Amino acid sequence: MYTLKEAWVKMHGAVPFEGWDGRMYCERTDAEITFRANRTQGFMSAYTFTLVLEGWLTVVYNGKELTLHENDLYIYSSGMGISILKASEDYRGICLLVDEHLTFETDTVRDMVRIAYLPIVRLHEPRIALSPAMASHFENRMGEIAGYLSSSNTHKSAIVQYLYAIFLLDLQNAMEQTVVNDQVPKRTEDVFIGFIRLLPDHFVEHHDISFYASSLSISTTYLSRVVKQVTGRTVIDYVNQFLVMEATFLLRTSDLSIAQISDRLHFSDQAAFSKFFSRLQGISPQIYRRRP
Repeated sequence: MYTLKEAWVKMHGAVPFEGWDGRMYCERTDAEITFRANRTQGFMSAYTFTLVLEGWLTVVYNGKELTLHENDLYIYSSGMGISILKASEDYRGICLLVDEHLTFETDTVRDMVRIAYLPIVRLHEPRIALSPAMASHFENRMGEIAGYLSSSNTHKSAIVQYLYAIFLLDLQNAMEQTVVNDQVPKRTEDVFIGFIRLLPDHFVEHHDISFYASSLSISTTYLSRVVKQVTGRTVIDYVNQFLVMEATFLLRTSDLSIAQISDRLHFSDQAAFSKFFSRLQGISPQIYRRRP
């Protein structure tokens, strides 16, 4: 997948400013800027938080259409399928993008990752409807991060990381006020988040449920039950989703042969990979690569 810096250059042609470390960025967006994200959406190893300030935006999230309206906060977590379908001409938003590794390096990593994935665990969709006052608060918080990122403050890297932590805590507070009927036990939530954290680093080598269950010191049956309860999907669904996203990324962006991609993704042979890809995408990898 693309890092945040690679994705930004793909979308905009250059980094936003000289010396940018590629770990975090915040920008105000319109319809034109937003549609550029389709070049990298679903292939980016980053979290994005988009607040709709005006107009509306329709996305396809895991195969389902979702329309975002004014004061909606949309959260994208690495590895989830997403594309921008349409937007109103007057659409305006503000978007915070954070490289996945920055979150994992933070002292409060467990809580931050938990917060970032709460929309998946509790809402089954990545949208929070905020009150106008909450939306204004988040706009100001994101603007503060943007201000420090573009400043000459020698401590800005540490400052924006702390501001990101505060942003996520504010997000948790907003969710606690807006999400109703939260019936997911904390243990169940912890197991699911532990699983989803393992995936980005291990899905290439480990396609089987036993590795993830063993890493979490639980049985395969328990892990299966937790993931099914939380999302309605299976562990293998998630592993396959990551594999397909990485496969389509390599087919689009690399000169690797189908056999080399198959080997890189640890399939037994090219035929097994082609059968897997065709089953999930509806077309062979060869035809997918030739598509414009």
